[in-house]
Amino acid sequence: VQDAYEQSGIFQDEEMENKFCAVAALYTEACQVIVRADSDIQSVEELQGKTVSIGAEESGSEQNAWQILSANEKLVETINLNYEDAAAQLKAGRIDAMFITAGAPSAVVTALAEDCGIRLLCVDGAAAKRLQDSCSSYSVCTIPAGTYPGQEEEVQTVGVKAVLLASAALPEKQVEQLTKLLFDGRENLSTQLGIRLDTEAEATEGVGIPFHKGAAAYYKTADITVAS
Repeated sequence: VQDAYEQSGIFQDEEMENKFCAVAALYTEACQVIVRADSDIQSVEELQGKTVSIGAEESGSEQNAWQILSANEKLVETINLNYEDAAAQLKAGRIDAMFITAGAPSAVVTALAEDCGIRLLCVDGAAAKRLQDSCSSYSVCTIPAGTYPGQEEEVQTVGVKAVLLASAALPEKQVEQLTKLLFDGRENLSTQLGIRLDTEAEATEGVGIPFHKGAAAYYKTADITVAS
């Protein structure tokens, strides 16, 4: 989102206008690096020379995967697969690992864990620090033990915010009402999604682009000031 707004990164050669604004960060999407439980790969450093799915072409997962691999200075054989296809290929042993950027638990990863057993690799230490230093949108996050079947230990990784956007052309009052509706229904939405949604204070962190004036008006009622 930040690259698109600033026309940087993969969007630097795109002819586009940044006529969109943030409404809220919804939750942290964890960058999950997954191998089979019977794999001898124990860390991201050991992906060197392996075949790895980095997500669909031009997806957020692909960008996260390249940045994580670059931070670890590892050369791997990459392949672009959507999450379902990557899970099927990993289960069949045709690839060695897969990247997925999603809220945890992910239904695709849960099903894979039930089918063949999985292990999540940590993205931490010096590599995580280099990643955060080079890209401010990353934050440290933990995938608690028991998030997936057979996962007995917590996993340290990095994550990025899933962000709700709105057209800058939407009326201020309409977006203010939308933002209020989001937080009024936060607990019910969290239950339905199976993912804890951010509070108002958390929803204004790690976004990286201006907020819609309507969203800013709502946050002001909660004594939170954002750039709009």
